[in-house]
Amino acid sequence: MTIHWCGTGLSSGPGLRRLIGAGHQVVVWNRTVANAAEAVGDIAKDIRPYTLEALTAALAPGDVAISMLPADQHVAIAQACLSKGAHFVSSSYIAPEMRALDGAFREAGLVSQNEIGLDPGIDHLMAHDLVARYRASRVYSPENVLSFVSYCGGIPKIPNPFRYKFSWAPAGVLKALRSPSRSLRNFSELRITRPWDAISEYVAPLPQPESFEVYPNRDSYPFIEDYRFDPAWKLRDFVRGTIRLKGWAEAWAPIFRTVEGLEGAPAAEVDQKLTAMANDLLKTNAYAPGEPDRVVLFVSLKAERDGRPVFHETWAMDAWGDDRGSAMGRLVSTPVSLAVESVLNREIPAGVHSAPHDPKLVARWLDQTRALAQYLDRVDHLQ
Repeated sequence: MTIHWCGTGLSSGPGLRRLIGAGHQVVVWNRTVANAAEAVGDIAKDIRPYTLEALTAALAPGDVAISMLPADQHVAIAQACLSKGAHFVSSSYIAPEMRALDGAFREAGLVSQNEIGLDPGIDHLMAHDLVARYRASRVYSPENVLSFVSYCGGIPKIPNPFRYKFSWAPAGVLKALRSPSRSLRNFSELRITRPWDAISEYVAPLPQPESFEVYPNRDSYPFIEDYRFDPAWKLRDFVRGTIRLKGWAEAWAPIFRTVEGLEGAPAAEVDQKLTAMANDLLKTNAYAPGEPDRVVLFVSLKAERDGRPVFHETWAMDAWGDDRGSAMGRLVSTPVSLAVESVLNREIPAGVHSAPHDPKLVARWLDQTRALAQYLDRVDHLQ
């Protein structure tokens, strides 16, 4: 069985190297072979120019194809896997078109494992662990009132006046500011069209507590079911969001005004202006060669009874770039490599899935994540 790793960008290296180093048969596919050779040519024995047609021709039954390419290419690769009896893995969110393939993957006895990078990925594992621990606790009761938050972000290890740094052209970061979000706040649905209208403070339970700025992103509601919250539970808050350094909102205020001023403009004009702004920002706020990045992730579940906390635990992670490379690269691609091995070992059932709920896999993968971060712990706030 061969592993076909497609894409060798900034978030691919550590996981790809781990699989090659473990002795797996790996074919590396990249649109530019020279870039792949620069990234892993010292250990990769088989690097090929990527096209969907070439990959499809090379796939064999039982193989695994990993897509670290842009998300709009995942479904086509997954369909190629179905046609050749191979499995599929990616770190990205499950698009509706991917979810529609669930029946075909199940019928074929094949796996499409998605959402198994950092966010989404490690955050899901932390949430599954907390919900399972709460269900098994002595204080569990359907009468408790629950609050859940999950915040993740890549931030500079060495803060700069802009309170953010870019690893590549930041047009995607700017365009994300135009994406609406939906979350649950104080028992009510909260819809936000501008993230800067919903920024709040979050004091993270690190060994040295640190204050950040956070805001909700995407649609949190589907994850209430994904995380197996009982529909009968009394849920006050459920928020999945982005975390930024303190002072980010003030530093980015001119960006917010520009983005807000583009509301209602033609799509082509918006794209042109945001791309131009992104290129200017990159000139003054890019990571220097060898400069460490930082990734923080906090996932918390609290249960209250009569206004008093009876369960309150938080997974807290703080990681930064070191001799192994960037923290983001480690935390995105290494979980992908763990998922690939679990697919090969038949530890994941057929079908289209996000991060697994299996307690053994959750515990094992979180344990292996400890080596990727400088700090990772599950904090019990009531002890």
